[in-house]
Amino acid sequence: MDVTLIILSAGNSTRFGYDVKKQWLRIGKKPLWLFVAERFNDFFDFKKTVITANEKEVRLYEKLCDYTIVSGDKERQLSLKNALKEVETEYVLVSDVARACVSKEIIYKLTNTKADCAVPYLTPVDTVVYEDKTIDRDKVKLIQTPQLSKTSLLKKALETDRIFTDERAAIESIGGKIEYIKGSEELRKITYFKDLDLPCLTPPNKDILVGNGYDTHKFEENKKMILGGVEIDVNYGLKAHSDGDVVIHSLIDALLGAAGYGDIGEFFPDTDEKYKNADSVELLKEVIKILKTTGFEIVNADILIIAEKPKMKNYKTKIQRNLSKILNAPVNIKATTNEKMGFIGRSEGIAVISTATLKYKDWYEDYNSRK
Repeated sequence: MDVTLIILSAGNSTRFGYDVKKQWLRIGKKPLWLFVAERFNDFFDFKKTVITANEKEVRLYEKLCDYTIVSGDKERQLSLKNALKEVETEYVLVSDVARACVSKEIIYKLTNTKADCAVPYLTPVDTVVYEDKTIDRDKVKLIQTPQLSKTSLLKKALETDRIFTDERAAIESIGGKIEYIKGSEELRKITYFKDLDLPCLTPPNKDILVGNGYDTHKFEENKKMILGGVEIDVNYGLKAHSDGDVVIHSLIDALLGAAGYGDIGEFFPDTDEKYKNADSVELLKEVIKILKTTGFEIVNADILIIAEKPKMKNYKTKIQRNLSKILNAPVNIKATTNEKMGFIGRSEGIAVISTATLKYKDWYEDYNSRK
């Protein structure tokens, strides 16, 4: 059977109740979305794997895998339709990233169907009441994902404005044949933080991740100089598309480097007019937010300012305190000259070298502390 796998992972985790989006919880070193995709591929030889991501995170997904990443949408069904554009196989297996602990047995059962759609389900063990009347719980099915569908039928069924809660409902709406297979408690959906007690989920790796950053800018007369978010009392500034805060630019590169997320130009290109004269402190805060929501904690930063002028003696402590407050982590500021050598020695500009360290947010420890 030729099957494409679709993992839906574009949600905002609004109900999850944690600093980190659930799809970015680290299982070992891998974010949950990658852990789930690789788990599926370990159990079956899919022709292709397509993963939906929040449009702002597509680039981050692409840096971490070779799968096809597509931009998701605000609704599950719209994300699915975007992903289906990449599907050419006869069958497609669709799962939500929140169903993390899929088993080989479930995938085997689903991929050995002849139905138009195959669906795992559970039967409730408690009494079921509907509109104040007790109904036969043996006739009630609690539907799970993944679900296997004939691609052509699923695409046809979604050619409507009607919203379906799953693929089964869509296929059923056009008269498709549904096959139900016994599901698993381990396929329980991660909706809230308390749902993380699943057997396949392991704690995040304890590694310390290191990144380096370097930036340099020329001096420019009659411009305000800002370093590390602190105004420097001189009558010249730094030439740049943004406010020219060379300290923060270097620090951002170090943070992004530690995360494996590229560099500042990928997030805030100097060809984009919206970053013209941008406040670099706000750019730093945006990067910190990205790091936190995608599963990182900042450990510390060490920053070296290389300049003949201005003299940094009276500013190092101010910059250190300001950046420590923004990062909520220790920051060390050092300053040196270039011994009159090169463009720095000729007092033409400033260079900054930064080192930053990150660690994975320990959701496992936080989960156990909430019990």
